[in-house]
Amino acid sequence: MFFNNRASSHCFCGLFLLAVAVVLCVGVVPTEAAEWPQWRGPNRDGVWAEQGVLERFAGPQLPIRWRAKIGTGYSGPTVAAGRVFVTDRATERGQRERVHCFDAHSGQSIWSYSYECRYKKVGYPAGPRAAVTIDSGRAYALGTMGHLHCFDAPSGEVLWKRDLNKEYEIRMPIWGIAAAPLIEDDLVILHIGGKGNACLVALEKTTGRERWRTLEDGASYSAPIVVEQAGRRVLVCVTEQRVVGLDPLTGKLHWRHPFKPTRMTITIATPVLHNGYLFVTSFYDGALLLKLASDELTVEQVWRRLGPNERQTDALHCCISTPILEGNHIYGVDSYGELRCLDLMTGDRVWEDLTATPKARWSNIHMVRNGQKIWMFNERGELIISTLSPAGFREISRTKLIEPTKAQLSQRGGVCWSHPAFAYKRIYARNDEELVCADLSAP
Repeated sequence: MFFNNRASSHCFCGLFLLAVAVVLCVGVVPTEAAEWPQWRGPNRDGVWAEQGVLERFAGPQLPIRWRAKIGTGYSGPTVAAGRVFVTDRATERGQRERVHCFDAHSGQSIWSYSYECRYKKVGYPAGPRAAVTIDSGRAYALGTMGHLHCFDAPSGEVLWKRDLNKEYEIRMPIWGIAAAPLIEDDLVILHIGGKGNACLVALEKTTGRERWRTLEDGASYSAPIVVEQAGRRVLVCVTEQRVVGLDPLTGKLHWRHPFKPTRMTITIATPVLHNGYLFVTSFYDGALLLKLASDELTVEQVWRRLGPNERQTDALHCCISTPILEGNHIYGVDSYGELRCLDLMTGDRVWEDLTATPKARWSNIHMVRNGQKIWMFNERGELIISTLSPAGFREISRTKLIEPTKAQLSQRGGVCWSHPAFAYKRIYARNDEELVCADLSAP
């Protein structure tokens, strides 16, 4: 067999140029570290690890790369394998919840799935709360009334589904089911508050078959996490009544500590672990710091702080925002939007700032760490690059990303309460009308 070297060379060059063109059009193949596949990021800890992002914004409005029309809902977007997932609610033809998948680079719709879902005794019925969790090519979507769907992420095919409210007789919290599904090993773990020792339920992630259930507690709105303690993986969850540590593969209870509501449960913030200290906070019920033993599966209370009410607060009475623990300090947003710094070991207030978000009941900031910077997305739809230290809040740059809308909250001209996603050096954020994507890469 004979080869024409010149033809072969031309063929090779052509194929090479074609491959380059494909990469330029589609974008660099995403890596896991650059994605946001679940609630609060790759490790569920609010850390965005990408480098080469903006140091400051060029103007008062961040240019939008693309927009996609969606309906109402509180769930934040998640991003994996070049796709963005978000849920919403539609009421034009009955009551339906929907799961959407968009191309992360263009905003083009890839697939949508809807199902009938009548909200019963659910306050603030704007739409689903829990972020979609993506794992191993599957997308797990948990709705407000407990409808759980497992999708083939690329195609939208339903692989399996469960009506958790019907099966487990959920004692439905006043604002519905909110905690995003958690993947651990071959399980999807759900915080639902079902009867018959089904506060937490673990299902096989490929089949939906129940593996274990545990605790008779009611559910809070706080998403569980998995931490390392004494050389073991420990599932940490704040239920309606307490903070618990469990074996994530069996549901066995390792330890528990009381955190009972004084009025009603408004525990939304995710628990945060830092150097062996576990911090928990709630709108009405203040804050709790636990020390996790390093050599055995036990905890002890370091301090508990609780003000007279949600206006006269002590330490931190967080509502929607999850705090950041750094060094010997805690940074978080109090019940009326007060950004505060606390001494880690005592809970004493170091400083308070009222400029990051306007002071108002439930005023919110979602905080994400990127290197030494803290990126803040406040409820006015503003994006802030900042640093936090015992010396204070330092605003580096601020820009507008998206407009507040009124379905989530009709007060103060509306809000942006959904957590954004940071992936591929971009931000993905939603309100009650649209999902937007903006470029955050450095010039």
